[in-house]
Amino acid sequence: MTMKDKKGLEETIKEKVSPLLEETMEKSWGITIPQLESDITDRLKNPRLEFYIPAASTFQQAKRLFKAEFIKKELRLHKGNISQLAKTLEIDRRSIHRTIKDLDVDLGNIRNLPETQERYQEQLVNEAIRTSLDQYRDLIQPEKMEKMYIEVPALSKNIAKHLPHQDLSWKEAELEFEKQFLQHALEENQGDVSKTAQKIKIRVETIYRKIKRLGLKE
Repeated sequence: MTMKDKKGLEETIKEKVSPLLEETMEKSWGITIPQLESDITDRLKNPRLEFYIPAASTFQQAKRLFKAEFIKKELRLHKGNISQLAKTLEIDRRSIHRTIKDLDVDLGNIRNLPETQERYQEQLVNEAIRTSLDQYRDLIQPEKMEKMYIEVPALSKNIAKHLPHQDLSWKEAELEFEKQFLQHALEENQGDVSKTAQKIKIRVETIYRKIKRLGLKE
């Protein structure tokens, strides 16, 4: 994301998104919670790739699963158009065809089940809101929390309409995957690099190098 895009996103969140969040909290709870609003908007400012990786996956297994899910999602968004996708991901068409073949992706099926950018954006917003709300379950009465959850689909749709679409290149997506996966693995092993390396089956030196490059916390 360029500095101009980042500034535009921050302005949109301040002028459009925050008022919607405050209005919904006021409607559901009669109050607003600035920290919750901040948690949600922070997630929207720093969109994360959403992916499911089974527990106990090695780094290579996880990366392969991520690549498969990411390329399938992008193919659906681009309705199977390889040329358009190549421009978005900033890689050549041959690389995409090779990836599709290596990962055994059913291109024909994907073209029959395209995804709209609007719907995908809604899903990302929905996930950001629900993930943030889950952290407040023990602090807010269940019946009040349920009122807020009921509002989430409509709120997500309204917010998504205002947010600019943000494309990730293939390289950016891979780096974001590594950042998320390795940070989670380190947290699961209490920051023990040797234990983490053994569990996800990569060299200790490699983890240290990635920690520095990706700005991870041990």
